[in-house]
Amino acid sequence: MPRGRGKRGQHKGQHRHFTNEEQLVADAEKARKNREWREMKGMASDEEEDAEAGKGEGAAKPDDVAEEEESGSESEEESDDDPGKPKGISHLIETQNPNRLASKTTKKVTELAEDDAKPFLTRREREEIQKQQAKAHYQKLHIAGKTDEARADLARLALIRKQREEAQKKRDQEKQQKDSEKKAAENRLLEKKNAAK
Repeated sequence: MPRGRGKRGQHKGQHRHFTNEEQLVADAEKARKNREWREMKGMASDEEEDAEAGKGEGAAKPDDVAEEEESGSESEEESDDDPGKPKGISHLIETQNPNRLASKTTKKVTELAEDDAKPFLTRREREEIQKQQAKAHYQKLHIAGKTDEARADLARLALIRKQREEAQKKRDQEKQQKDSEKKAAENRLLEKKNAAK
């Protein structure tokens, strides 16, 4: 015999019990009448809450759904009249069940930030934040040119610019000299041709 079935598992050849449809309809009618009676008396039970939760899951049959919708609309009308009216005796008994939450108060992220104005940080987190702030401050000073490294960089850049300008001037002079030599050579050729004619 496979594990997990227990002592009274489903054995081959045993009769199975099926509930007939008439019995299901009769049980549903009885439950509906009981629920109506409880609504009239202003009482509610956990079974009703379970049945309402089951209705949302699709556990109710199609015949019962129409009946529950009719009775549900009536109960909604009644609940609109007295929204603060407690159901059952749950308001009389104080329970201290940690699993049962009364009403969750949700907060937005912005409200949480306001509540926890100064969070508790570990030493490593504080050191990391201080390191980031120091780095940002140094970058700001470096961009402004107030650090020794920035001054050295600016001096080096000025020297490189000066060298590039001098090299550009030298190239321009050489180009002008080549152009003048080329024109002079062309003029000499023209003079030779004219002299040869």
